[in-house]
Amino acid sequence: MSSSFITIANAETSTSGPSHEHMEKNAGSHDMMDSMKMGMESMQNMEMSGDVDKDFAMTMKMHHQQALDMAKMEIAHGKSPEMKAMAKKIMSAQKKEIAQFDKWLAKQK
Repeated sequence: MSSSFITIANAETSTSGPSHEHMEKNAGSHDMMDSMKMGMESMQNMEMSGDVDKDFAMTMKMHHQQALDMAKMEIAHGKSPEMKAMAKKIMSAQKKEIAQFDKWLAKQK
């Protein structure tokens, strides 16, 4: 094994992984990824009722809740005024649609 290979290997292992500063800058991104994973897990683990309309309403409600969570993270951690404004619009629209799904689902019980 050549000494230059060992030097490169050691350099890569000593700098592998994100720095503390890098992790702080991406805390919002990390939280968003965790939220997406949890949301997808919830939808995958949801027991289907066999009623396509009910299953649609239930999964879309979960999907919209995930959008709300992501929008909150954008508002809290984002830098772009344009993206923050879009996140606020998404929150308003998704809350209304979640209420519609809830209303419809309540009638199905």
